[in-house]
Amino acid sequence: ILSSQWAGMPAFLGEYSDAGQPISGLFYYLNPIQSRGQWMWFLGEIPASVEPWMIAVRLAVDLTFMIVGGAIFAIFWVETTGMGPEATAKQIQNSGMQIPGFRRNPQVVEKVMERYIPQVTVIGGALVGLLAVMANLLGTIGQVSGTGLLLAVSITYKLYEEVAEEQLMEMHPMMRQMFDNE
Repeated sequence: ILSSQWAGMPAFLGEYSDAGQPISGLFYYLNPIQSRGQWMWFLGEIPASVEPWMIAVRLAVDLTFMIVGGAIFAIFWVETTGMGPEATAKQIQNSGMQIPGFRRNPQVVEKVMERYIPQVTVIGGALVGLLAVMANLLGTIGQVSGTGLLLAVSITYKLYEEVAEEQLMEMHPMMRQMFDNE
């Protein structure tokens, strides 16, 4: 699309193949890798003008963007959905639970949570970004992107949990009374 619309664009931005794929320039490095054939130069599917070092730089840019982006998004998600240390400490306090060896003070519980939640959040977000890139690199079945695959799996698992909870409450009347909020 860009090659036909920007016929006179500067060369440093990129050059396109006849199929419309960037083969050099800035757009080549910013274009995510979508299949094995785009990074395995020894398969012979890559144009001769693309050197192995260019593929390595493109791979590094893709990995860096997705891993850092995943970590930043995870931090944002935890803070906006009420899963941070302060909210978790309040939930623990309100449920009547406590951490063994610590006082039943929300500030103390929050300090303990601050040691774990931010690190786990960043590591988890980075691993999700890495998983999305690996799915793109290996070419998932049906040409689904790695992010799309993660989204589909998480939605399916959430649906499974909801159905299982409904069946549990239908099978056991005591469970219905326990989970009933009315």
